[in-house]
Amino acid sequence: MEGPSDDVGTPAGEGRRPVPLIVTEDLELLDDLLRLCAAAGCRPVVHPAPPDRGAEWDAAPLVIVGDDAAARCRGLARRSGVVLVGRDQDDAGVWRHAVEIGADCVLRLPDSESWLVDRIADVVEGSGRQALTVGVLGGRGGAGASTLACALAVSAARGGHRTMLVDGDPLGGGLDVLLGAEREEGLRWPDLAASKGRVAAAALEESLPAPRGLRLLSWGRGDAAALPPEAMRSVLAAVRRRGGVVVVDLPRRMDDATVEALAQVDMGLLVVPAELRAVAAARKVASTVGMVLDDLRVVVRGPYSSGVDESWVARVLGLQLAGEVPEDSRLPASLDCGAPPGASPSEPLGRFCSAFWERVLVPGGTP
Repeated sequence: MEGPSDDVGTPAGEGRRPVPLIVTEDLELLDDLLRLCAAAGCRPVVHPAPPDRGAEWDAAPLVIVGDDAAARCRGLARRSGVVLVGRDQDDAGVWRHAVEIGADCVLRLPDSESWLVDRIADVVEGSGRQALTVGVLGGRGGAGASTLACALAVSAARGGHRTMLVDGDPLGGGLDVLLGAEREEGLRWPDLAASKGRVAAAALEESLPAPRGLRLLSWGRGDAAALPPEAMRSVLAAVRRRGGVVVVDLPRRMDDATVEALAQVDMGLLVVPAELRAVAAARKVASTVGMVLDDLRVVVRGPYSSGVDESWVARVLGLQLAGEVPEDSRLPASLDCGAPPGASPSEPLGRFCSAFWERVLVPGGTP
């Protein structure tokens, strides 16, 4: 086996995202490592021996050295991000080799496969700040939570933030309809319902519809099905790793998938119409959601019943007031004409969303 294998990526610094460097001539071990790299969404650079160009060794974000190649890597520059991988559980000499090449750790396959996939995915996807994740839910049915979730996502994308909108309610009718994207190509929740473990974030993002400058994960037009909590956990964790802003439209019922989503939400917005029955219903929702989510705030929506204002609603619910959205009589007609919620920054809903992001995001798109 001479020279780099055909299964190679592009080294870091040549215009593409960084990929690991694998050094081994053990074909069976290489097959396993290539499979793990594929699970993490990348194609590595492969060498049977230490690369002739020291820059490749130095520049790779992660170097995976097979135990067969450890002796040949002695004398190379010490660096972080080197792991020694093998299968022989009883080889005492492997620890000596790890010290000689300055490896961070020694891994045994198949026991360490899950850890190694996560490590590869981390270096490929980067380790920047996770997305600010905002969950939106209604204090009662018809409160306008889905409309606000769409408007927040449209506003964030318009402001130049990497934005993901996630439809967490299989009975909500589909956020793609609100955005006029029901015919756009891309994955929907039914395609991802079997997801478990680590999901490749970059590949997921690229596979989703992209209306209005944001990425959308919605439901299809088929029969709604309960979403396994493992799928919600894995998919939402993946989209958060991409950074920017994630907006999740959540149902009022607390099934297992909703609990998994709330566990990854940084801030919740409870949309409550300014009328007494809505406030009474919202108290029950707030009490239930508050058992999972620490930061829950209320958005009060007009029109206002007599004697009710936004401060009173927040006080009765015991929640921080995130703001109020005045009644906009033009909104239903605008939606019927195909304009997505929040499309106009000058209308009440658009103004609320712009002001909200200005308060909760610092320059650069971080919380």
